[in-house]
Amino acid sequence: MAGTDETVGGLAGRYALALYELADQNKQLDAVAGDLTNLRSLIQENGDLHSLIRSPVYGRDQQAKAIAAVLEKGGASDLVRRFVGVVAENGRLFALPRMIEAFISELRRRRGEVTAKVISARALSDAQRNELAETLQKKVGGKVEIDTQVDPSLLGGLIVQVGSRMVDGSLKSKLERLKFAMKGVG
Repeated sequence: MAGTDETVGGLAGRYALALYELADQNKQLDAVAGDLTNLRSLIQENGDLHSLIRSPVYGRDQQAKAIAAVLEKGGASDLVRRFVGVVAENGRLFALPRMIEAFISELRRRRGEVTAKVISARALSDAQRNELAETLQKKVGGKVEIDTQVDPSLLGGLIVQVGSRMVDGSLKSKLERLKFAMKGVG
């Protein structure tokens, strides 16, 4: 149903670009981005909502009504509600998270912003986020948005990815390298 990653990426990109153009014409880029960011969080945090958009068990009508109710209750703009409605009617809700990512990426790209994906063992404080953002801005030379994730298995430290560059300073990786190095001694 979801096809290959290429298919979903292309599909998501086309839908995201169409939404971007509509939001730009209506001067609602920031409002749409905010609504989509909230929706992305809901999908990630709510297992039932995630199942609803991914499961073929639910019909298009059921999916459309349920997602419309979620968006209305969340106070999403009319443009976002209509967009997600079209996505649901076309049976493409499975690609909605990728559409959201593609929209946010396009918005940031056009604004000259760079996104840094940061994975940490614990949630970063505001002070830590600000310090990290300042450091990355100096290195990258432009505005940096930080997308954080928490992975307790890292034990400590950070993994930072900006574009194709990645720095793994996690304690988990350091311990694995040490373990590998110690295998050679002996």
